[in-house]
Amino acid sequence: MEAEQYLSFLANQIHTVIAATSDSKGHPVTCAIDIMDSDADSLYFLTARGKSFYHRLKEQQFIALTGIKGNDTMSSVAISIRGHVEESNVLERLLRKNQYMYEIYPSEESRKALCTFRIFDGTGEFFDLSSKPIVRRTFSFGGKKDDACSFLITENCNGCAACLSSCPQQCIIGDSVPFHISNDNCLMCGRCAEVCPRGAVIRRSL
Repeated sequence: MEAEQYLSFLANQIHTVIAATSDSKGHPVTCAIDIMDSDADSLYFLTARGKSFYHRLKEQQFIALTGIKGNDTMSSVAISIRGHVEESNVLERLLRKNQYMYEIYPSEESRKALCTFRIFDGTGEFFDLSSKPIVRRTFSFGGKKDDACSFLITENCNGCAACLSSCPQQCIIGDSVPFHISNDNCLMCGRCAEVCPRGAVIRRSL
């Protein structure tokens, strides 16, 4: 999938996510929010101006969130996002698409407390435990460079195969030396780097 499809999946298939910001002491604070819409490079949600969450967003201008869809762990798909956030004047659009909000804020006067935000210039990770092997893909949106990490097997590899049996997803390909890793199926557990006797496996930023 492309980034736009991941954002759409988050808004339309997962919808409710756990979002994280920081308080005035730098300690993490989480809350549940609904992702109410998406487009090619943004996500949209709303909150009320009286909430502490609103003031943290205004001060920090950054957010991280995770949403999960599935009946249990082994049938779950998760998407995590981190990116910049700013106010966006799309309240009427979000209300039309998410009409349950009219039950929470039933009057026009009460809806004046609401403020909408846009998440942009971010990175994300798609994680599908229902696939065998698992699928883990990173993406970026809104012009942000993908800064995800991965493991790389370097030229120091001599093909000893110590890493092969240690990989829980069997995503290390040993048909040539140096071996290589299928990062779309990697759990990022780091066990291959721990067992390599030559230090040939390194953790790197993409």
